Parts: sequence; C-alpha cells; structure tokens
Amino acid sequence: MPRFAANLTLMFGEVPFLARFDAAARAGFRAVEFVSPYDHPVEEVARAARDAGVAVALFNLPPGDWARGDRGMACDPARAGEFAEGLDRALAYAGVLGCPRLHAMAGIRPKAVPEAELRASWLAAIRLAASALAREGRTLVVEGINLRDMPGYYLTGSRQAFGLMNEVAAPNLYYLYDVYHMQIMEGDLATTIASRIARIGHVQIADVPGRHEPGTGEVNYRFLLRHLDALGYGGVVGCEYRPLAGTVEGLGWMEEFRDG
Repeated sequence: MPRFAANLTLMFGEVPFLARFDAAARAGFRAVEFVSPYDHPVEEVARAARDAGVAVALFNLPPGDWARGDRGMACDPARAGEFAEGLDRALAYAGVLGCPRLHAMAGIRPKAVPEAELRASWLAAIRLAASALAREGRTLVVEGINLRDMPGYYLTGSRQAFGLMNEVAAPNLYYLYDVYHMQIMEGDLATTIASRIARIGHVQIADVPGRHEPGTGEVNYRFLLRHLDALGYGGVVGCEYRPLAGTVEGLGWMEEFRDG
C-alpha cells in the first residue's frame, strides 16, 4: 500500500515547524515533505527529522519571495542567476537532510515576456538543475499547478509538462503528479496516471474542492490509491492537504491503507 509522507507546510500547523517532525512521527508517518526549509538552519531541520525518526522525501528549490507572490522562477529569463544560486542552496540542504528529490517550481509568467523566451528559460533552468542533481544521484521533479489557486503559473498540466520534459531529456527528471491540481486542470485521473506512470516520480494528494483530506470531496481516493498500487507505483504519496479540523483528528481516512 502507499507510503505516505506528511506535508509539514500544510499539516500539523498546530505546532511550530520544527516540532511538526515529531508530531508527524507520533501520528504514524515515517516520511515528511515540505515546501521550504530555508527559514531554519539546515542543522536544526536535520536534527528535528533525525530525532523524530522520519525521512525527508521532498522539498522545493527556493521559490523566491513567497509573501510578495513569487512561486518559483524557472520560466523567468531575468532571474536565471537567482535560480542558479537557489539551486546551490537547495543542494546543500538536500545533502545534509539526505533528501533524494527536489521540486523546481516553474514560476508565474512575467508580464510582456514572449512565450518562446519563457519556454527557453524553463528548459535552460531545468537542464541546469537536472544535471546538478544527477551528479549527486538525486531526482528532479516538476509539477503542474492549477490556475484557480495560482493564476499565471507557467506549468499547468501533464501534457504540457511531459512535452517539455521530453525536450530536456534528462534521465533523472520526473513529474510530480498532484491529484488535487490535476483534477482541477484536466481530470481523467486514472487513465492519465496509467499512461504516465513510468515517469511519475512523486504523488501528492488532497481532495477537491477545498484541498482537504481525502474523502471530503469529489475524488475517489479509495479507488485511486489502489490504482497506484496496481500500476506498481513504488514512490511516496505526499499528503499535501489543509486539515479540515485538527490534523490528527482528520487522519481517519488513512486507517484502511495502513494495514493494506
């Protein structure tokens, strides 16, 4: 059955970030993921994970100034230098944390930049990142994000992403299939996952609408998670959802999957 990772950016918000590692472990998680660890010294993050006995499965390259609207910068040709600096910082964190995969956010389309330049910038940034991660034996993932939650985001669906990934042609480049975003943007979840499974390197889940726990919305997770198993998906499933009430109180949906 799926190996679940608690997303510490959205889950366990009842306690400070560094305390969420232990909270996740006490709730039964053996892996965690998060958007950004960079507000904390890497040694503190590593200690929190080590003391809790959880593995760090995924985090993002520095996304820029989140509070001012940045959501990555790979597509922005004016920020190529900043992307490269962020890549070095992410790799330093990944080395200490033992994290096997990193996510490069594509960014919001900058105004008045031609489509061809956005595409060229994204391709160059992802080639750079994939090459740097390959030297350390790590995987790079990219993700389509829905335009309702993130207007103007450059990468919006699996078809676009796989076309660009094919052009990069890096063996350590995979797709992060976020069920929440893909249900909003393209639907047809089971068939799309089956056709893309060989190059899906990470899966994230949340229900639609609301981005809450599985079972609170329209996605049939009982079917979908078993579908992933049947397809042979051996990666981690990140629980990137906003708990409807308390985090621990909302974990009942996991019980049938814990025991197989």
